[in-house]
Amino acid sequence: MGFWDRVMGRPTSTAYTEVAARLTAPDGGVVVFWRPGCTFCQRLALALRTVSTKATWVDIWSDDDARAYVRSVNGGDETVPTVVIDGEAHTNPAPALVRRALTA
Repeated sequence: MGFWDRVMGRPTSTAYTEVAARLTAPDGGVVVFWRPGCTFCQRLALALRTVSTKATWVDIWSDDDARAYVRSVNGGDETVPTVVIDGEAHTNPAPALVRRALTA
């Protein structure tokens, strides 16, 4: 079992259209765009360990639409983690911000 499986369960690689639907869901779900090998993503995952499964995790290297979305909200850069909370993108947010959104 790899790092991501241990910390947050199996990562989700969803088509962006499904992610977009989740972003507009009434529950205001949290979506974390990440990529393998990103130390900032690992830091966030470790900080969220107990609540990480409440978020939808999308690997931008496995999902071209997700990668395009991340570039669209980061000035053309594939900066991760990019976290969408209540429809608003946050680039490399403080883990406390994401935790609050997941436990609200």
